[in-house]
Amino acid sequence: MKKLSLIIATLCTATMINAQNKLTNDTSWYSKDLSEVVVTGQYKPQTVKKSVYQVRIINSERIKLSGATTVQQVLNNQVGFRFSNDNTLGTTDVQLMGMSGRNVKILLDGVPMVDRGDTRESLNQVDINSIERIEIVEGPMSVIFGSDALAGVINIITKKHVKDDLSVSANIQEETAGTEYHPFNYKGVHMQNLNLAYKKSNWTLSVGGTHNDFDGYGGDAYGRNKSWKPREQWLGNARIGYSNSRLNIYYRTDLLNEDIRSRGAINYNNYKAIDQQYITDRFSQQVQGSYNFSKKLQLASVLSYTDYKRRTKTTLHDFEKGTDVLTSGPGEQDISKFNSFVFRSSVLYQVSGMVSIQPGIDINREQASGERIDGKPVIADYAAFVSAEIKPTAAINIRPGLRFVKNSVYDAPPVIPSINSKFVISKNLDLRLAYAYGFRAPALRELYFNFVDVNHNIVGNPNLKAEYSNSFTGSLNWVATPRKSIAYSASLGGFYNDFNNQIGFAQSSVNSQQYTYFNVNRAKTAGVILENKATWKQLEGTVGFSYIGFYREMYDDKDYIKLDGNKYLWSPELSASVSYTVKPIQTKLNLFYKYTGRRPQYVTGTSTSGQSVLYVAETAAYNLADFTFNTVLNKYITVSGGVKNIFDVNNVNTNAASSSGSIHNAGSSIAINYGRSYFIGLNLHWNRKQK
Repeated sequence: MKKLSLIIATLCTATMINAQNKLTNDTSWYSKDLSEVVVTGQYKPQTVKKSVYQVRIINSERIKLSGATTVQQVLNNQVGFRFSNDNTLGTTDVQLMGMSGRNVKILLDGVPMVDRGDTRESLNQVDINSIERIEIVEGPMSVIFGSDALAGVINIITKKHVKDDLSVSANIQEETAGTEYHPFNYKGVHMQNLNLAYKKSNWTLSVGGTHNDFDGYGGDAYGRNKSWKPREQWLGNARIGYSNSRLNIYYRTDLLNEDIRSRGAINYNNYKAIDQQYITDRFSQQVQGSYNFSKKLQLASVLSYTDYKRRTKTTLHDFEKGTDVLTSGPGEQDISKFNSFVFRSSVLYQVSGMVSIQPGIDINREQASGERIDGKPVIADYAAFVSAEIKPTAAINIRPGLRFVKNSVYDAPPVIPSINSKFVISKNLDLRLAYAYGFRAPALRELYFNFVDVNHNIVGNPNLKAEYSNSFTGSLNWVATPRKSIAYSASLGGFYNDFNNQIGFAQSSVNSQQYTYFNVNRAKTAGVILENKATWKQLEGTVGFSYIGFYREMYDDKDYIKLDGNKYLWSPELSASVSYTVKPIQTKLNLFYKYTGRRPQYVTGTSTSGQSVLYVAETAAYNLADFTFNTVLNKYITVSGGVKNIFDVNNVNTNAASSSGSIHNAGSSIAINYGRSYFIGLNLHWNRKQK
């Protein structure tokens, strides 16, 4: 810990001495572009202000200033986002607008990412150094992106623009895990990254790789039985592209190898311990292209294939003999394989200055295999969609859309409609209103995956129906006319979602110790989100607030006694960030804050008399805060550092039922973070034209 503090102090001092001799009036490195371009769900790239959707952007500068090593750390400070950690399996899930990760579509350059389980673990299996920006569209996007997009879409956009003929960038970051740290390996968090990019005429080529090593946190004196599992990732990507005035096409591949290690506590009766590894390999390929036939007619297509494999390896380690023997318990030696094929193509035709139409096709095919999966099931989804953009006046933009689906397994809704609209009330004020019919198809894991071990006994249900929802959203967006050096904008949004056939867990009627998936729930969510952004000279600030309500009922409610009469259970959130630029030393100081209010939820359980009940459990409120700095040493080197989780939050209390399902069980805790941590990073960037 003392070593890391000394490194930070030394680098900060060197930065100030060096930068004070290089005064500059160029402030473009910290300035914000109020007309950021978005692509998710758009006919063609356009500014956020012109988009008919309510889109939130996290740009590359915000990612860099956060000091994040994962996408979760980037989103964790955003209002409306919550994360839950499963420290048993070393995975994390996301919630957006009160809905779980199963209702959130995760895209990499518009291509769906494959996950094995219920959680969206793929969100943390993306190379943070390859990201240009993250676009978040809240609300159903089922017409364009199909299943899973009920709560919204998180589209991770990778870097594509190569400005120089040859450039090299390298990044190294060292971080403590709470108070645990060892330089460059062993304890703490260690990241190394290298990227190369080359441009020649109309051709571009880029290659990159990142190594993330987290040694876990907590545990006993022997480094075993850690509360946060050690994780090592190797990530690689390569891209080659060609573009001219009409054609833009590229091929990209992404590779991942992840090893999560769970080393069990020592049994001192026989000096043995159970060790487990969860090894994930992902190989993704995609080809994307667009062609402009004329100013009025464009074609865009994407073709992708993902091969995903997750292996569970369990061994019995004998400390006296120094041997490791494979165990033979249920699910202790397992390989689950998933592959996904996606083809999407659309045509944009501008009928007139007021009307444009976009018809298209979308084909998705998934296949799974493994010991825990019944057979080798395949789900094929064939869809056609059409949308139009109607602009009767310069102040009105209406986009209706329809999606027609045929699925090989489940009964999909015959037609999925949506309508989005944008009204320019004045030069500074816009109104957006939308309705969408959303749906989520049962996943392969819910239909056919059997998860049986000492902690789980979950069996898939091949008779599941698709979830569907009726969703309404609206937002007012105001951008004040800049005065002197002050700029201000505000957004007030609201939403209401009514879900039917929601898929959830229920006790099996055949085996009381077994759980399976059923279409048992009806759920509603409603809420408001307020976001403000202001800049004044070298000071920038944002404040966001959300108040989200949850309602749940079970189709077999007659079997349950509801112990709480409230229809909606409400939970608040508050997020804020402040950045200040010290121009003489080219340094930016940043403070990120997030308050997550108590979260009540309905939970099934049993009373002392054995009656099934539906009661309210609560997860306690907590505060998170990070302080970071980013400074330019010279034209080649940038230094970053800071402290994460300032309030040292590790776990928060919850009185939700344990696995036995009794409401009289003692409360437990939920893992939030691994304590207050410190980090320092060094970034090198060089290009051949640099002078």
